[in-house]
Amino acid sequence: MTAAHPTGGAAPSGRGPVTTVPAPMAKAVVLVTGGAQGIGAAVVEAAVGQGAAVSFCDLTAEAGEKLAARLTGEGHRVFFQPADVTDADSVAAWVAAAEAELGLPTALVNNAGRNAYFDPVAMSEQDWDDVFGVDLKGAWLCSRAVLPAMSAAGRGSIVNIASLHARLTQRGMFPYAAAKSGLVGLTRSLALEVAEKGIRVNALSPGYIRTALAEEYFAERRGLGEEERVLGVQPLGRIGTPAEVAQVACFLASDAASFVTGADWAVDGGFGVRFA
Repeated sequence: MTAAHPTGGAAPSGRGPVTTVPAPMAKAVVLVTGGAQGIGAAVVEAAVGQGAAVSFCDLTAEAGEKLAARLTGEGHRVFFQPADVTDADSVAAWVAAAEAELGLPTALVNNAGRNAYFDPVAMSEQDWDDVFGVDLKGAWLCSRAVLPAMSAAGRGSIVNIASLHARLTQRGMFPYAAAKSGLVGLTRSLALEVAEKGIRVNALSPGYIRTALAEEYFAERRGLGEEERVLGVQPLGRIGTPAEVAQVACFLASDAASFVTGADWAVDGGFGVRFA
């Protein structure tokens, strides 16, 4: 008797072909906002690594073009276009160009966001509008742009990159925590609105992640023990990586999470369950 093989075919024996498992996202067309660097770039790389065609946007054209060129050179289907997620016309132009280049989107990862912290009295209305424009309005505009195609197909997945600050926060994080809380609320509400159309909507809330911004933050406070303090409250004893967040984002975006919607997944190394 031929032994079963983990891929579902026969074990390699020289007596027949081995059935291979297709890439998890082989037929996916994934759109990613803020994909030129940090967690967004990690999502782009993880998605193409799983076989997806990916279009991403960012305000940083140089970094976006460099990443797209490298991934295209490696044989992946990647399309980059600069876009401002706070501007409906800019978003519509990007989505239309992505559809023309790669096909109709099956997943959207709303990653673009602003790490902006203000004094609640001193901050201006423009500051408020700028933060919420990227962190909340941008997710709505991009979701609105892809929903017609997903509705017509009867399937799709939207993943919103929120933050642990949507649930737990600390002083000095205003109004970032408020904006990310709104993004989780948008996730729940939108999930119910589009569920009957076969579209899933989930949030992903990272904790401390080693992005370029985090490294800059630690560098500015070197000698003050800030990085040591953060490490000291991590149950796993380390800070997460963008790639670890990206893997969860790709899972939620893929058919592997076909019965998951309206959820907020913590990717924080257990930090959010600490009492003290």
